[in-house]
Amino acid sequence: MPRFGIGIDTGGTYTDAVLVDLETQAVVAHSKALTTRHNLFLGIDRALSGVLSGDPSTVQLVSLSTTLATNALVEGQGAPVCLLLLGYGGVARASEQLALDLGTDACAMIRGGHDIDGQEQDPLDLESARSAIRRYAPSVRAFAVSGYFGTRNPDHEEIVRALVHDMTGVPATTGHELTQELDAIRRAMTAALNARLIPLIGDLIGAVELALSGRGIAAPLMIVKGDGSLMLSSVARDRPIETVLSGPAASVVGARHLARTTNGVIADMGGTTTDIAFIQNGQPRLSRQGTYVGPWHTMVEAIDIHTVGLGGDSLIDLEADGSLRIGPRRVLPLCALAEQYPGVEGELSRALARADSGAKDVEFLIIGRPHDDLPLPDAVARLLQRLQAGPVSRRKADELLRYPALHRPMLDTLERQGILVRSSLTPTDAAHVAELHREWPVEPALLGFGIRARELGTTPGDLALRVLEATSVRLAQEIARKAWDDDSNGDRRSTALSSAVLERLINPIRPSRLRFVPQLATSVIGLGAPARAYFPRASSILAAELELPELGPVANAIGAIVGSVVARSRAEIVPDAGDRGFLVRSASGVTAWPTLEDARAYARARVEEEAIANAHSAGSVTPTVTVSETEQSAPVGHGYRGEVLVSSSLTAEAIGRPRLAMEKA
Repeated sequence: MPRFGIGIDTGGTYTDAVLVDLETQAVVAHSKALTTRHNLFLGIDRALSGVLSGDPSTVQLVSLSTTLATNALVEGQGAPVCLLLLGYGGVARASEQLALDLGTDACAMIRGGHDIDGQEQDPLDLESARSAIRRYAPSVRAFAVSGYFGTRNPDHEEIVRALVHDMTGVPATTGHELTQELDAIRRAMTAALNARLIPLIGDLIGAVELALSGRGIAAPLMIVKGDGSLMLSSVARDRPIETVLSGPAASVVGARHLARTTNGVIADMGGTTTDIAFIQNGQPRLSRQGTYVGPWHTMVEAIDIHTVGLGGDSLIDLEADGSLRIGPRRVLPLCALAEQYPGVEGELSRALARADSGAKDVEFLIIGRPHDDLPLPDAVARLLQRLQAGPVSRRKADELLRYPALHRPMLDTLERQGILVRSSLTPTDAAHVAELHREWPVEPALLGFGIRARELGTTPGDLALRVLEATSVRLAQEIARKAWDDDSNGDRRSTALSSAVLERLINPIRPSRLRFVPQLATSVIGLGAPARAYFPRASSILAAELELPELGPVANAIGAIVGSVVARSRAEIVPDAGDRGFLVRSASGVTAWPTLEDARAYARARVEEEAIANAHSAGSVTPTVTVSETEQSAPVGHGYRGEVLVSSSLTAEAIGRPRLAMEKA
């Protein structure tokens, strides 16, 4: 019996699905459907319908990648959470600032905690913990619990998490689950962000499970982590922060599977963002110090990816001087809007016939999802009621609002929440006009560009070509910026110089007395649905070879199903200041050993055991484990020879393929 795997990628614009033969790794079928943000099940089910036709029992594995977690953090979305900080009294001001940064008033500091060696420093104040839980439980959907030295001894965190569960039944995240690093503020922030994402990722997983069960598929469901590896959906429900950069990571894995070269820059352009990463000898570089997502420097290991708000659906802004600004805001392309609402084309045609038409006539608002009777100003409520009948141009919306500037903040909030969706001219519309991409009717895009082109004294075709050129130039700049920053290796002076130089390098001033000629010393692997419209020009600007894999538009979904389970465990050996020999610090706590050899043997055995156990828990079969060790030493002192151990770090990495439906856990 054949064995198949299904890869699914739920992005901001499209949901992709692929059917892969697990024996040969060949793609048997693939499909795309629009992501239905108001009801994720619909888009997922439509994508699945394009790849499934045979016996559902032949599907042995399903794997999912997504940008939803990344987008939620970037856009400041997510469920309300309460952050409980244990033993943070010495950094009260920093803790208060953390709460402000997270945008929550639900933060409580509770006495308790341990010292750096894991010894209890202050008894846990159980009554304060119970009081905080009772106070905030009615207004939050999850809790985050973080002890100042919780990675050295998690006992207090575990006690408070049990209290949350017993008193409320809502999910609770502990800091030590997510990282073993000491940075207490970043660890607490990572735990809070994880808690914020639990309902969101839970809804996504639930939508996928519903679509699969409706088709009789009972295969294990895996989720792509930010480092490109896989974990069971049950693990992802508790640790959704690890799905940050899941979509971009899956595209890197997919590109590695599809591309001819093993060295190059992978650039994946979607509707909202472009993700850029370099691979060397087929392997991407990981951000060991934690990845940045929007304003947050998390403690999550992920592939080192440069993400920029530039995509096929980026909003085009025409400045007063005629210059173009593209992104970072995503909107619905005009041609896609007109496909759903044919009346839009007639409205654009009538607007073009008027001499006073402009930007307000090519921008529309539509309902994205129900607003659940939110308390709204009367004018905004009337607008939403009118939108039930279909799209409304911004000109008509302003007339309905009467005082549009007064209500703009509310409209922006509704848009961030997905209740309102904006439509306007995008690079996708330009690609339709230039006949580089044809998915929706071209006439609405022509009319929209006709309205804006008249303001500039040019033609719709010329303006569309300007947009395509500007998008390609920006794409080339961002690829060059990533290469420059990688070469700078953290040198702030070099990195700071890059912006000014790259502007001259990629988009030179004419005439210029000093000429730069860019040349990227590697090939470009272009992925994503819009790739063929922009990457040829961008790679030409960089004098780089270009590879556009045939299945590049679904590389994310392919990367989801061809990945492996990877689990890591770490331990640290340090001399004991109390002359007990050496201390081993691991996820299990702190233990003392009389000699370095004893400490090293215990640490090695411990990280191997933990890595294998973590791999099994994540859904792996027969993982293999390797252990690496790095030491830091220092001279004994002035007048003495030799060195003394400062610390030794051991990392175990267990790698295995995901478990199939036919295999028992």
